[in-house]
Amino acid sequence: MNVLLGIAGSDEGIEALEKTVERTLEAGDDLTVAVVDKPEAERSQEATVERAEVVLAEADLEATVRTLEGDPGSSLVDFAEHGGFDRLVIGGGTESPMGKIRLGPIAEFVLLNATTTVTLVR
Repeated sequence: MNVLLGIAGSDEGIEALEKTVERTLEAGDDLTVAVVDKPEAERSQEATVERAEVVLAEADLEATVRTLEGDPGSSLVDFAEHGGFDRLVIGGGTESPMGKIRLGPIAEFVLLNATTTVTLVR
């Protein structure tokens, strides 16, 4: 399976990266990591790329790491559709006090607009 992981510089994105790398190794999938720019994130886009490369190297997994420009949600959806990916994986979602999931604006946009199958890692 050809998998695209979309991450920004948040802790949730790094957690999604680590979980997706584990799953990729188990399943033998092909992985591409797309790093989007989210100015309010804990890490810059460049720092997120560096962290992704470290995680991939530690797992001994060959994967492409790309940076995407523009609106994070629409650039992920567009890249997934035109890149021939079977699945788009994104991190995100927090739990409300009532136990319901709350999505951030990027995750919500991707879930509502992607034609590619989307997996949300929480």
